[in-house]
Amino acid sequence: MGRVFNFSAGPAVLPEEVLKEAAEEMLDYQGTGMSVMEMSHRSAAFEKIITDAENDLRDLMGIPDNYKVLFLQGGASLQFSMIPMNLMKHGTADYIVTGQWAKKAYEEAKKYGKVNKIASSEDKTFSYIPDCRDLPVSEDADYLYICENNTIYGTKFKELPDTKGKTLVADVSSCFLSEPVDVTKYGMLFGGAQKNIGPAGVVIAIIREDLITDEVMEGTPTMMKYKTHADAKSLYNTPPAYGIYICGKVFKWLKKQGGLQAMKERNERKAKILYDFLDSSKLFKGTVEKKDRSLMNVPFVTGDKDLDAKFVKEAKEAGLENLKGHRSVGGMRASIYNAMPEEGVKALVEFMDKFEKENL
Repeated sequence: MGRVFNFSAGPAVLPEEVLKEAAEEMLDYQGTGMSVMEMSHRSAAFEKIITDAENDLRDLMGIPDNYKVLFLQGGASLQFSMIPMNLMKHGTADYIVTGQWAKKAYEEAKKYGKVNKIASSEDKTFSYIPDCRDLPVSEDADYLYICENNTIYGTKFKELPDTKGKTLVADVSSCFLSEPVDVTKYGMLFGGAQKNIGPAGVVIAIIREDLITDEVMEGTPTMMKYKTHADAKSLYNTPPAYGIYICGKVFKWLKKQGGLQAMKERNERKAKILYDFLDSSKLFKGTVEKKDRSLMNVPFVTGDKDLDAKFVKEAKEAGLENLKGHRSVGGMRASIYNAMPEEGVKALVEFMDKFEKENL
């Protein structure tokens, strides 16, 4: 069977070029006589892999020297605990809740201190981003938390909130490396790699150095301290070595494509093809306010659950995989990350057009 167009929200499509390179190196990585999967994480060969990966990521994002790059484990979900444990120095934090993952982070943080929900879009099923220009930021908040791109609901912060001087912490799992970013606007940004970067199992955290201290919540496990991992250069324990290796290859691929500005332009073109069709369709409709639409995750519905199910089934038969919406919302969702080629989006739109003509 040939390759399908995989619209999964994560784990997700990876660049074919990267997968082919990894396949070629599977049994013998650059003359070592072994796979990266078998390699000691203390070896010179792996040290070069992880160092190159960090340096390429720094180049791509323009990460300043006073920020640490950490390769961690536990998914973005573990960060929902690590963040308050490490950053809630005075016991208070503000959260903007714009989807399931921000909500989960908010609920988890409540175990560790006073957490204020200062804005939310739950009133309209997270279909928009609230106005964040003049928020009631708490005077004693240690940080303000957002999920910048909402994988399930397909919304994206087009402008970062005015934090009124507070540290901004952002989960960028599903928009990581999709466009240029000014890292200095954040105290910390983090994300699981399995959506827009690499395989499942790697979390990348970019944290300003002044936030990495020994002053953490009492009882914080050693493994849950950012300083533990920063001091050990992400090698405190055995890291997700093969995942980091693939991430490193994706960073090099992104640089070869022209970097993040080129990716942004490509992603805007792809998203326009799909959104333009949705806006003109008589059968399908998008579920997000236009001003807040994500370039990465595009949810849509027909308005009929049976028809939605028929669409997903027939799309799969046509080689368009993983279009079923998240179990919490139903409908359909196309995740069109960096590695999704424009041909994939065009194939989806052609199929949607055909399906509409056959089912209206």
